Amino acid sequence: MALDTPNHTQTVEGWAAYDSSGKIAPYIFKRRENGVNDVTIQVMYCGICHTDLHHVKDDWGITMYPVVPGHEITGVITKVGSNVRNFKLGDRVGVGCLAASCLECEFCKNSQENYCDQIQFTYNGIFWDGTITYGGYSEMLVADHRYVVHLPDNLPMDAAAPLLCAGITVFSPMKDCQLLESPGKKVGIVGLGGLGHVAVKMAKAFGHQVTVISTSPSKENEAKQRLGADYFLVSTDAKQMQRGKRTLDVILDTVSAKHSLGPILELLKVNGTLVVVGAPDRPIELPSFPLIFGKRAVKGSMTGGMKETQEMMDVCGKHNITCDVELIKPDKINQALDRLARNDVRYRFVIDIAGTSKL
Repeated sequence: MALDTPNHTQTVEGWAAYDSSGKIAPYIFKRRENGVNDVTIQVMYCGICHTDLHHVKDDWGITMYPVVPGHEITGVITKVGSNVRNFKLGDRVGVGCLAASCLECEFCKNSQENYCDQIQFTYNGIFWDGTITYGGYSEMLVADHRYVVHLPDNLPMDAAAPLLCAGITVFSPMKDCQLLESPGKKVGIVGLGGLGHVAVKMAKAFGHQVTVISTSPSKENEAKQRLGADYFLVSTDAKQMQRGKRTLDVILDTVSAKHSLGPILELLKVNGTLVVVGAPDRPIELPSFPLIFGKRAVKGSMTGGMKETQEMMDVCGKHNITCDVELIKPDKINQALDRLARNDVRYRFVIDIAGTSKL
């Protein structure tokens, strides 16, 4: 791997973490020239994902410093490669978690590139040319067009940015559980953060009865009155959890902190499904009895393929689904990361990279 190659001639201003302190500082680096399959994107906005926090602090032991985070990127195309037919100059586009895959395996050929065992991510990955990938905390990006999606015209670029990670992360398991075409299900959402609040919006738009499960009683009014949830369960209240037993068809667990799945599983009906989409840095507890006595299933899900990501964007455009965001300037990234670590955000920080918003 290398920081750059002779083809990396474009000097770019960005923001990076240099060590496991996780502190973000300005960083000047090189990006590759726009290739025949590439598009160059002026980055307008970039969301701050919980994954960014893990990477800058090397919580998972895989960070290659300096790391330029950011995989919730929206912007405008400024260059188009000669082989690119589905994008043109000026298009509003998005780039999510994926930068490259093998293009040959069964998953790549079935539009499930996110499960390719050679997948490389938008940042902290190794691109096809052997260079380290740098993400959206930067003024511009060069991306292979196969990993870029169109943004619906009616969605604002700032509030749409987190859909590139948070949105597809909850949309994909909903589709997998047939929630898009079968309204009237009883759906549970564990956690009301960056992922959870989008999941509530989507589940309601798809015609389901939604129950939010949270450790924070203070979030009940927000969940019901603002986001449209039908019911709210405090997961630390034994009586409420008892009343909720065997009431839900599908549950999406979006929590990124260590917790036990046992009480959550008890909320599922017989044959119900729990999908884990949060990524705790320590193992979660999975007791066997709630599985066995309820014939329940637990599965995981990671973002989505490119075809599905475009579908998600189009569906969000149709239903006018966006994320609730707090815009910040790049010089406030460290404060935002500190607040994110304390869950002090409603519900996603988005960096105004291009400085076009009045803050």
